[in-house]
Amino acid sequence: MRKDSKTFGQYFSVELNEENKYQLFIPKGFAHAYLALQDDTLFFYKTDHFYHKKAEAGIIYNDPDIGMFWPIDNDKIIISEKDKNLRSFSEISKNL
Repeated sequence: MRKDSKTFGQYFSVELNEENKYQLFIPKGFAHAYLALQDDTLFFYKTDHFYHKKAEAGIIYNDPDIGMFWPIDNDKIIISEKDKNLRSFSEISKNL
């Protein structure tokens, strides 16, 4: 979400699983998302600060400008009501 970055508006993905034991560091200023591919998945993350609701923001998971590939049929994705109402990348980036 750093407008001056040469990768602004782009994404990459990586699978984290029990076999490869990868971890992913997400630097400050980056948006992130995850999809659990199995039931009963545990997902842990650390932050550089305590949770602050007013600082919370998000981009809708199926935003066409980003074009993120999700390895699951759209009708099988379980998504929270909060996340269903997130805005598009173009809407969010106007305020950066």
